[in-house]
Amino acid sequence: MNIHADTNPAPPMYALFVEKVEIANINVPGRTARVDAEKYEAMKSAILKVTPNEAPGITASEMVERVKPLLPKRLWPKGEKVGWWQKTVQLDLEAKGQLKRHPKSKPMKWYRT
Repeated sequence: MNIHADTNPAPPMYALFVEKVEIANINVPGRTARVDAEKYEAMKSAILKVTPNEAPGITASEMVERVKPLLPKRLWPKGEKVGWWQKTVQLDLEAKGQLKRHPKSKPMKWYRT
């Protein structure tokens, strides 16, 4: 047995200096997480720009395609993980009452409140 083995390595140095923001998830009330604040704010701004103010709204895939050109390339090189960030921020904005799901749309659609 190696008593010096580090089973929980320290985060990379850059991770120590990344500002975080707390997010919620409408599907899991009471649960929060912390994510990169700069990416969160960029995605939030893009989502709010592309999402209509009235129902029926837009689908998740439409939202992803519409936010891509608005996002800083340095934060999302090659568009990596845009879908994950879109979903994460969309769920947080729903939990905070800034987005709403259209109750009868299939596929699901969102609009601003």
